Amino acid sequence: MTFFWIATIALAIAMSGLLVLALLRGQRSTGPAEAFDVQVYRDQLSEVDRDLQRGVISDEDAERLRTEISRRILTADAKAQATGVAGGQPPALGYATAAVVAAMLVGGSYWIYAQLGAPGYGDLGLAQRMEMAELARETRPSQEEAEAQMPATENTEVQAEYAELVERLRGAVAERPGDLQGHVLLARSEAAMGNYVEAYGAQQQVLSIKGDNATGKDYADLADMMVLAAGGYVSPEAERVLEAALARDPQNGVAQYYMGLMMAQTGRPDVAFRLWDRLLRQSPPDAAWLPPILAQIEEMAFRAGVSDYQPPRIAGIPGPSADDLNAAEEMSPEDRQEMIRGMVARLSDRLANEGGTPEEWARLISSLGVLGDEAQAIAVWNNAQEVFGDNPEALEIVREGARAAGLVL
Repeated sequence: MTFFWIATIALAIAMSGLLVLALLRGQRSTGPAEAFDVQVYRDQLSEVDRDLQRGVISDEDAERLRTEISRRILTADAKAQATGVAGGQPPALGYATAAVVAAMLVGGSYWIYAQLGAPGYGDLGLAQRMEMAELARETRPSQEEAEAQMPATENTEVQAEYAELVERLRGAVAERPGDLQGHVLLARSEAAMGNYVEAYGAQQQVLSIKGDNATGKDYADLADMMVLAAGGYVSPEAERVLEAALARDPQNGVAQYYMGLMMAQTGRPDVAFRLWDRLLRQSPPDAAWLPPILAQIEEMAFRAGVSDYQPPRIAGIPGPSADDLNAAEEMSPEDRQEMIRGMVARLSDRLANEGGTPEEWARLISSLGVLGDEAQAIAVWNNAQEVFGDNPEALEIVREGARAAGLVL
């Protein structure tokens, strides 16, 4: 590392020295314009003498030209003396310009490297970085190891009646291990309570019961619960489940999102960016995976080398105001996530106080599910059933949001 800085500083100084030398040499060689004119006039005098010797001009013409050129020499020499520059030395402005050039070259190079470089790291070519990413992917922790590293957390607060129903459901599926509907409900209920390990255990039973009839969504739901159980980490086991989901449904949005997240976690932000950008452009405005992608894709684009990326505008999705967008440009990924949570909270307050369309209720429920707030998503879904109980068509629209959040089948 010390050798690197010595070499780069020496190179920057050497290059700045060459530029400064060229600048000062140019000042010395040309001097002021008047001094250059004097030299031109003297050359003209010599040319008059040569023309006279060759007989090209007469003695009278030669004398007249000498007189005129001498007058011009005196005038130019007087102006040159007035500049105060003697002996062909560069003016003070030349030294100042040279100093500025040297400072900009050395200081500017350091600043650019500090912004874009990686001090402390060796040269990493593309092939080497890809090898490192592949190694990180192959040697990353397992699902069990990731869960073991998770800190202890308190269970999500739920109503006593709901907790009692879940406990009774656990007993029922234990007595009837082949009960498909029971395991589906148990997986959703455990996830809603924050018991993600138990939730994906129940979902694995769902896949076992369904066998070859299991859909891409069934596998995507299992992967979702596994990732949540590992605190947002996509383990090798979860990756295999995602591959199974995409094999059955290549357009599954949840699976595509988590595959992009896995690539980002293993050193391939370029692949993650391409996956997420394509998914953004193909998704409907109420897709549950839009909020987390929008919260991360600009950072992913920067890591992928796309410095001028602008997320596509998605028609129909309620976005932040112009002021929010301007503020978001300076936000960290964590701050953007908080901004999205704030938008969801404002939508929740508005629907609770003023009501709204079924599409807005569905979007709120699906967004809460993506943000991991299953308990709140359940509360909103229960409230929506009361609000739209007498409107089956509107209730079915809201139910789609509940399905996206994994609350109903």
